[in-house]
Amino acid sequence: MQKFNFRAKDWNGKNVRGVVEAETEKIALGMLKQRKLVILALSSVKKTLLSQTKLFLLRRVSLGQLVGFTRQLATMVAAGLPLTEALDLIKQQSKGRLEEIIGEILNKVEGGEALGKAMEKERKVFGDVYIASINAGEQGGVLEKVLLRLADNLEKKKEFTGKVTGAMIYPVIIIVGMILVVFIMMVFVMPKMISLYGEFGTEMPMPTVILLTVVKFTSKNAVLFPVIAVSIFVALMTVGKSKAGKMKIDEAKLKIPIVGNLLMVISLTEVTRTLGILLGTGVPLLNALKIVSEASGNEVFRAGLTRAAENVEKGLPLSEALSENPAFPAIVSQMIGTGEKTGKLDEILNNVSRYFETESEQKVKALTSAIEPLIMILLGLGVGFLVIAIIMPIYNLTSQF
Repeated sequence: MQKFNFRAKDWNGKNVRGVVEAETEKIALGMLKQRKLVILALSSVKKTLLSQTKLFLLRRVSLGQLVGFTRQLATMVAAGLPLTEALDLIKQQSKGRLEEIIGEILNKVEGGEALGKAMEKERKVFGDVYIASINAGEQGGVLEKVLLRLADNLEKKKEFTGKVTGAMIYPVIIIVGMILVVFIMMVFVMPKMISLYGEFGTEMPMPTVILLTVVKFTSKNAVLFPVIAVSIFVALMTVGKSKAGKMKIDEAKLKIPIVGNLLMVISLTEVTRTLGILLGTGVPLLNALKIVSEASGNEVFRAGLTRAAENVEKGLPLSEALSENPAFPAIVSQMIGTGEKTGKLDEILNNVSRYFETESEQKVKALTSAIEPLIMILLGLGVGFLVIAIIMPIYNLTSQF
């Protein structure tokens, strides 16, 4: 498949630019004509590094854009606007890759395809959960309710992600800054101090000896550090490609003190929220479990949900299927058992999701509150050691006169 840049006008006289994929230029022209566009220019995209990087950035659809699209579509459909008109209006207000995606979906819907089916080509953008919910909503005749529920869910996800990311920005910036300062001191500043101390001809204090030893090693092996970092990254990526390797890595992540527990709670928030919205939109339990297991970002939970789906298929209640897995706390199976008895499993799962969301936010705040003073203490100790190691030889030398 080749990519072609095009410049065209629609029937309203509006300028349209974008990229279309086709095997030949002739097929690309036909595809654009089907979209009722008047072609002004069409050229093949040259696969340079710069163009590929630019195209990758342009083709990204952020979570915020997806939230806006879903909310707009939900509002318009709920207000009684036909689906094609709603898509066309949103397309006119969108830009970049999202505008192109909506245009392709609109063409397919106008051609008679269902909305969920039309979205399947862009599965990486919308995700399995989103598409499965749309399909269930169309089959049940409640598309507007499903869209509103998806919009609410995506907004909660965006808000939650923003809170976690925002809370971690300050500690990460401080840690990265400390590492850079220490590296610059060791590689560029301290070697000059070594030559100065060598001219003193006096015995160096122990802190200075330790510092000089570290500086000599760092300056001689400065190239090794990025090589080691890249090697570790490549090794982890290679191991992570296999299912067994990814399982080991994800298990290790969950065992990290403090951080592992936070990662577990965040994963439980996403799993219960996603499962709740699928069940609430009419997706059968077995299908919902399989979709959530595939969408799970952690191999431990993916394996647990897969086993749970197998047990549910054999006739076990979901609460019993999850209670056998240590990755899921007892509160999950207990609450799900209540939902199964009352027939309100989707509502219970949403409540469980909110519980874990609140708990994860509290853990993030506690973690950042603990990290900040710890960073300041380490920074103070480091600066104090450097001051002592650098000043003491000068003080000893001056005291001899």
